[in-house]
Amino acid sequence: MESTPPCAPRRAANFSSLAALTPLLVLLPFSLISLRLIWIPLNAVLNLFGISVTFWLLPVVWVAGAGVLFVRFAQTLLLTPALGARALTVEESSVAQPVWQEVAAAAGIDPDKFVLRVIDADELNAFACGGHLVVTTSFSLRHLGPRELAGVFAHELSHHLGLHTVSLTLIHWFSLPIIALARVGFAVKNVARAATDSFVAHSSALTALGRVVSAVLTAVSWIFLIVLYASDAVGNLVGHRSEFDADQRSVRLGYGRELASALNTVIAHGGGQRSIGWRQRLNASHPPARTRVARIEATLRHPSGI
Repeated sequence: MESTPPCAPRRAANFSSLAALTPLLVLLPFSLISLRLIWIPLNAVLNLFGISVTFWLLPVVWVAGAGVLFVRFAQTLLLTPALGARALTVEESSVAQPVWQEVAAAAGIDPDKFVLRVIDADELNAFACGGHLVVTTSFSLRHLGPRELAGVFAHELSHHLGLHTVSLTLIHWFSLPIIALARVGFAVKNVARAATDSFVAHSSALTALGRVVSAVLTAVSWIFLIVLYASDAVGNLVGHRSEFDADQRSVRLGYGRELASALNTVIAHGGGQRSIGWRQRLNASHPPARTRVARIEATLRHPSGI
């Protein structure tokens, strides 16, 4: 392992963490529109009970909810099941905890400020989420050696230290109203089409009206889905820089060779291939593993550049 860094890093935003907020510029207007459309039936129900509340309370509550997601307890309670993750078993903890404590010590942070979680999956993968979660797969814990696992943990910790996870959490949170509205739109469209076919098939005028309503609902739903796809594409493009930044920070922490070794293991298992074509590049959340390894090794050869 390389030498321990001369000073303990701390959380700080940089260009990549700020650029990662770009998809929010795409999402926020449509998220607000979605909340407004959701508010219409909600307000009607509230009025039946004599309750009158201004619409703007809903966006305020939604923004406050985003803040709650950065509370460690809330992340453990809410995000863990939402991600399909779980706590480590005793055996997994005996493997992961000593490595995590070593990496945290190298970074000069309290390891208990972060929570380790596991997703049962047969792939080599890990990610950071919220402000305190570090998630890896059960396959990674079984197949990565302690040094490679240290490299992976250093990379995910670097995402937290670079505040890269802030944008990811906010993007997912403000996507929820758009996803909900799109799903409702498609569901209502199906109901409208079924009702048209079942009850008004005898009337050409009503049938035409039903099909128009169905087409409008389909178009509106697809508009909101396209916004989500566009946000994901922009997020993936700017997210590549975050990955490279986290790799470089891992090198500064002293885990460059370990991370490169872990990435080579990913390559050996058939992952991390270079995307072919612009569609694959837009859908790729990470840059190619080989490219990352090459950059890490170049930095290790010329450490004065970091």
